[in-house]
Amino acid sequence: MDEVSITSNRFRGRVVSRDGTEIAYERHGGGPPLVLVSGALGTAAAERPLATLLARRFSVVTYDRRGRGGSGDNGAGGHGGRAGAYTAVEREIEDLAAVLAEVGPGAALHGLGTGGALALSAVAVGMPSGPVSVFEPPFCAAAAERLAGAVALASLGRRDAAVALLLAESSLPAVAWPGLVGLAPTLAYDLAVLGDGTVPERLFAGVHARVLVIDGGASPAGTRRAARALTAALPRARHRTLTGQTHEVAPHVLAPVLADFHTETREPVGLL
Repeated sequence: MDEVSITSNRFRGRVVSRDGTEIAYERHGGGPPLVLVSGALGTAAAERPLATLLARRFSVVTYDRRGRGGSGDNGAGGHGGRAGAYTAVEREIEDLAAVLAEVGPGAALHGLGTGGALALSAVAVGMPSGPVSVFEPPFCAAAAERLAGAVALASLGRRDAAVALLLAESSLPAVAWPGLVGLAPTLAYDLAVLGDGTVPERLFAGVHARVLVIDGGASPAGTRRAARALTAALPRARHRTLTGQTHEVAPHVLAPVLADFHTETREPVGLL
């Protein structure tokens, strides 16, 4: 059942993906639709600070990727489904397509980390969208190896160790890690999206939307090289660096950059 929060101007609902999995989403504010796609261990709740800032100009939709938060998994038909049974990227593309069908065709997209890789993969195979922005999709071998190691640990039931490995280079305080342990099995989905860490140039040649690739000026050199390589592989992309920022980018720094990009003149959107 859908829920409406009057005090926070936040609408909560669910859509049903192609395989029957229920995907929970939140809608903030009003205006042109902009869907936020979270990265590894991310949820709709984690995206609220950015969504709240963007809601001044957009109808911002955040959602729990399958197996996370209020979303189900494996066709369970409701939240609490078992995570980790499916790792096909197609399932996650279908989830995102269901969200876009709910908010309206041609919605703009913004993805963080592997969420950016997922958004680009969806658009590349023909999902209609408006402009796409991404922040530091981890297209580098080191990131893929670390993610694969975390997936292996999670598969052995060592969820704490999986989260610790994935966040070893993060500035996120360790005190926040325990809340992420339950999401460790979903890292297999992020690995499926990322693959071996190389930019899928053939696939992304099919991305005809305008794309903004963003990185942090204080992020590791490998992360910044990955952003430039991704920009070069996309037909209509440009690159921007946010001075002093890392992968844990400050929402108040990122929001105006996204707002400016996503309010540029939009073009008609159709199926490829």
